[in-house]
Amino acid sequence: MNDISLDKAIVGLDIGTSKVVCIIAAPDTDLQYLNILGIGIAESKGLRRGVVTNIDKTVESIRQAVERAEQQSGVKVVDVVVGIAGDHIQSFATRNIITIPSPTKEISARDVERLIDESRKINISSDRRILHVIPQEYVIDGQDGITDPIGMSGVRMEANVHVVTALVTAIQNIQRCVERAGLRMRDIVLEPLASSNSVLDADEKEIGVAVIDIGAGTTDIAVFCENIIRYSAVFGIGGQHVTDDIAKVLGILHSQAEKIKRDYGHAIQTNILNDEVIQIPGVSGRNPMEITKGLLAEIIQPRLEEIFEFAYAEIKNSGYANRLSAGIVLTGGCSLLRGAAELAQDVFGMPVKIGIPTEIAHGGFAREVENPIFATSVGLVLHGVRYRSAAGYQQTPIQNENDDTSQDKEIQQDTRITSRIVSSVKRFFNEL
Repeated sequence: MNDISLDKAIVGLDIGTSKVVCIIAAPDTDLQYLNILGIGIAESKGLRRGVVTNIDKTVESIRQAVERAEQQSGVKVVDVVVGIAGDHIQSFATRNIITIPSPTKEISARDVERLIDESRKINISSDRRILHVIPQEYVIDGQDGITDPIGMSGVRMEANVHVVTALVTAIQNIQRCVERAGLRMRDIVLEPLASSNSVLDADEKEIGVAVIDIGAGTTDIAVFCENIIRYSAVFGIGGQHVTDDIAKVLGILHSQAEKIKRDYGHAIQTNILNDEVIQIPGVSGRNPMEITKGLLAEIIQPRLEEIFEFAYAEIKNSGYANRLSAGIVLTGGCSLLRGAAELAQDVFGMPVKIGIPTEIAHGGFAREVENPIFATSVGLVLHGVRYRSAAGYQQTPIQNENDDTSQDKEIQQDTRITSRIVSSVKRFFNEL
């Protein structure tokens, strides 16, 4: 296998509560579509509600997923873009101001970068770290609603920004697991942002939409309006809680509960017309158990309703519940549960659809990843592609240090810095 880093292939690593997914992909020449080169999935045994609880088990799961993706693709993974979730995630809005010092008072990319850097200097507790600072709009000399201020004239520039923070220890534990698996963490991304990259289009984001990613241990929410992220949240209830309820009520193994949930589960009990009997093998030679699909749905529906009600409360907190013309996009593994979209529509009172990853080139493993369970991992790859393009990785060739003079190095470094500053602003809006 050839060693291919993120300058040639992008690797998304979704370290979830129930599974670890590794996707290796390469963009086409126009950066419009992803060519899926390899997929690796491994059972996750070291996480709870999106947070690492066992380093060794998590490392082993990462290694298994990565090795399977490497085997399919023939690519040796070096760098990964990693997702993070968990109910420790917090987000809030803030506002910052700078003055424009240039004689012409023309706003430059460096001015915008300086304003964003100021936004990162807000006071947060020492146990938290800023993950993302996402500009929502700029205000120049009192004129608001500006999304791209570069080249405009002004004396005073303000920015409304969306700030996402996470526990330092949670980030450190994920990074430690990645590094112990022999990988380098290129970037860490909030999972609902990653999912929204893969399942939402620009039109939905423009008229207002909320993506709800129901994973095993957490449910992630991102609200968009006018092509800008307005709100994000994570809470620690997910599909695994549905499985836990089935296992406890019926007194069966967790693996059995997960299987019957996937094979026979339904989110709405009254929608079951053929109430057939399900036979569950007995444990350690005991007699098998028989239940009906209706009883199974009676167990599933209350928990799923609870998840949707929590999500609806978060959407109301965003202040944009009445501005979501595109409604709700459900994704994540639990969205595949029969009747989930219909139940969500009853709870939210607005249109609901199941979100699957888009921007995938035909051929390769395209068909395999067109599934809600890959929404986050595909979104992580898309984030890596857009970041690489915006930061000028392709435009800046990697050279041997021994071949460069000191002056050449300085020129190249200045070029890289300038390119990344100019493009970083575009990245925030292109990504959204």
